[in-house]
Amino acid sequence: MEGLRTSSGLSSTHMPTSRSKTHFTKHKFLNFQFNPLPNSTFSRKTPSKSKLFTAMPSSPSFVSKPEPELEADSRAEKFDWYAHWYPVMPVCDLDKRAPHAKKVMGLDIVVWWDKNGSSWRVFKDACPHRLAPLSEGRIDQWGRLQCVYHGWCFNGSGNCNFIPQAPPDGPPVCTSKRACAAVYPSTVHHDIVWFWPDTDPQYKDIILKKQPPFIPELDDPSYIKISLSRDLPYGYEVMIENLMDPAHVPYAHYGIMRTREPKVKGDREGGSPVELSVKKLDRDGFVGDQGQFGINKFIAPFSIYAHSNPVVDPGDGAIADAEKQPSMQRREGLIFFCVPVSPGNSRLISFAPKNFNVWTTKVVPRFIHHLAINKVLDSDLYLLHLEERKIMENESSSWQKACFVPTKSDAFVVGFRKWLNKYAGGQVDWRGNHGGALPPTPPREQLLDRYWSHVVNCSSCNSAFKGFSALEVILQFASLAFIGIAGAAKHKANTMVAMAVVCFACSKWLNQFIYKNFHFHDYDHAFR
Repeated sequence: MEGLRTSSGLSSTHMPTSRSKTHFTKHKFLNFQFNPLPNSTFSRKTPSKSKLFTAMPSSPSFVSKPEPELEADSRAEKFDWYAHWYPVMPVCDLDKRAPHAKKVMGLDIVVWWDKNGSSWRVFKDACPHRLAPLSEGRIDQWGRLQCVYHGWCFNGSGNCNFIPQAPPDGPPVCTSKRACAAVYPSTVHHDIVWFWPDTDPQYKDIILKKQPPFIPELDDPSYIKISLSRDLPYGYEVMIENLMDPAHVPYAHYGIMRTREPKVKGDREGGSPVELSVKKLDRDGFVGDQGQFGINKFIAPFSIYAHSNPVVDPGDGAIADAEKQPSMQRREGLIFFCVPVSPGNSRLISFAPKNFNVWTTKVVPRFIHHLAINKVLDSDLYLLHLEERKIMENESSSWQKACFVPTKSDAFVVGFRKWLNKYAGGQVDWRGNHGGALPPTPPREQLLDRYWSHVVNCSSCNSAFKGFSALEVILQFASLAFIGIAGAAKHKANTMVAMAVVCFACSKWLNQFIYKNFHFHDYDHAFR
């Protein structure tokens, strides 16, 4: 199996496509195979009443005939969107000195470090006093979360410890239940902060009964894994479909991602048939098969886990039978957590673990890997944003009627839509937090902005951005300093002028580099 050539774990399944002038190599798989997860129980709930795009009253033959169990069953137990742990952010991108505002499943939450309890806490982002956002507050010198509107302070359990306006000899208003902040159960798992989206006290110890999904590679020290988190301006459904779709890679990412060249090329990009099939689908997700390239699992509601079939490298460049030398198996995977944020908005948390060539990943700074991955994300971001709106604007109430999916390359997308319709009510259940309408489309430069969707929330990219920005200012001052020296010096004035020009040119180049890599990087498909 051909390994990843870059840090971009955002490529989909392998396609035998043409080798383009690219910087990265595409995985041969998008679907992973991993240890079975324990079954989970879900409570019944009423589907949302907002506009639904249901999947397949009758499935294409490549799904329905081989897998008759995929047919809709009105008696199937419904999926409960609020009976699962949801990932919030990788721990490495959270600052313990300040609270962090996040939105998941339409819920406004605040993540903060409780130094007294030595753990990350997740609260509802609203002070019980006047509903001011706690995320705009601070961590005080005693380690409490302080609302900066009126100074109310809360400990890790949500109890109000201090109300400045309450007289010390008056009623003990701090002890009132109404003075407590709403607390969500939270935990750290696979170096990610997770939360349970229900503040009811009955779920306080839910971690003892149900844990977040376990991914073996993320728990294995022999694997190197680099996390990335980015907010994207299209919905959860579109994100899931895109990450399960290998056929778009040679076209939407042409010139960025290198793909395997087929024997017969029908066009410049080298797209060709992709044999995908869904082998099992139930309330907890489905298993997809890519034949020799690996297995893909969708673990409802947000996890995509794929891994390649293991191969063995005996050291001479040849690939041997994996069963002969199991200790030398080369394995790599793709792990995506697709978090529903709000209608038309989602958050991707991704990993690309592998257990070979790990030194290259350790040597290259994390922000360099992120530049590569963000370039991949940007190359199809705008078209996915518009695609979602065209689907919503379609007069048909059925996703299958709106979209024509006749080939096996769409099997995973069809499988996801089938799961969504059969078990999950046809769409994310926002529980009234949102009406379901998509936000308006902003200008292209704002839509593709990297700073607010990623850089400001990424410890590595934010540090690199600040460092490069400081260097740009230093170069500008150096240019002025050399000009001043040239004017005052009697000798070597020409050298000083030349140094000033070089510093100025470098500052201008650096300015463009910063803008292109940390703010806006356009991608014009017509000229690739």
